[in-house]
Amino acid sequence: MKKYVAELIGTFSLVLFGCGSAVIASSNIVGPGGVSAYGIGLLGISIAFGFAVVAMAYAIGGISGCHINPAVTIGVLVAGKIEVKDAVGYIVAQCIGAILGAGVLFLIVSGRPGFQMQEWALGSNGWGEGYLGAYNTTSAFVIETVMTFLFLFVILAVTSRFGNSNMAGLAIGVTLMLIHLVAIPVTGTSVNPARSLGPALFAGGKALMQLWLFIVAPVIGAILAGVVWKFGFDQE
Repeated sequence: MKKYVAELIGTFSLVLFGCGSAVIASSNIVGPGGVSAYGIGLLGISIAFGFAVVAMAYAIGGISGCHINPAVTIGVLVAGKIEVKDAVGYIVAQCIGAILGAGVLFLIVSGRPGFQMQEWALGSNGWGEGYLGAYNTTSAFVIETVMTFLFLFVILAVTSRFGNSNMAGLAIGVTLMLIHLVAIPVTGTSVNPARSLGPALFAGGKALMQLWLFIVAPVIGAILAGVVWKFGFDQE
């Protein structure tokens, strides 16, 4: 159970820190006397997601491997690095953690005066008219699939016998940060079905309607990465 609880806590933290940075810290805040605290912007949000993974990698990596992402677990499963039983337990724990993280974020932001739940609220992923860059479905599907593939490839490489295990957490976190820098304008960046599930359940509306893409595309990317790694690189 320790592994599953660690995955729950790790995914909870990722959603709370990452989505929390997008929802709470991305806007300018004007305080007493007109003093402004400037929002962290796209770069700040990207760093928040990346550093959340770095922190959790060094905190729970030795317990569960710090997947905190169903796509990662599926990719690792395809690569033959985890058993099916553990993979199922990981994914369930990750989804619960993401929902709890989004729930706590909702409790926090709903305390703001004049708060209203908007479309794609709580840092939900999406695409199309009204969402950030208004990219179409094809763009959203391609970027989520390709970025998840690259993310999984890095994870499988740096945690393998070819990689540097001491630097794995940093490499994975930096990769996630780079992915966010490119993909935020397109989809808000998922590459993680659990991260998308939590906010979408609370936001409802279009976020929930579009959730399918953030499950299907990352899983496809993860499976492709697992196959490429297993048969193309993880050979004597």
